[in-house]
Amino acid sequence: MTVSHVLGVLPVRDLDVSREFYERLLGVPPTNVPMPGILAEWRVTSNGWLQVSVDAERAGSAQANLAVDDLDAELAALRARGVEIDDIQHANKNVDLAPITDPDGNVITLIGNFREEY
Repeated sequence: MTVSHVLGVLPVRDLDVSREFYERLLGVPPTNVPMPGILAEWRVTSNGWLQVSVDAERAGSAQANLAVDDLDAELAALRARGVEIDDIQHANKNVDLAPITDPDGNVITLIGNFREEY
């Protein structure tokens, strides 16, 4: 199998509320809104996307992990945009995890000091 893109889907109850949250989280408006009122998506890497999709039954059941180059700088920028960060967890091998909970309860974790091989 050859995969050309990865799309993570976060189910939410209200797209308008979630869109505002993810705009603050990611610092930009959605890259695409292919289904107004139902789906918005952000390109977060050259071939990686986060989609926010209305699905009330599954809302709050997703997790997404986003590795960032400078966790401290990202957290400072998020706090300046009014995004609340849950307690930072220190994992092994100097990896830090900064969970952020969206309005529905989905958890987006920023990962600092990520590496492809441990």
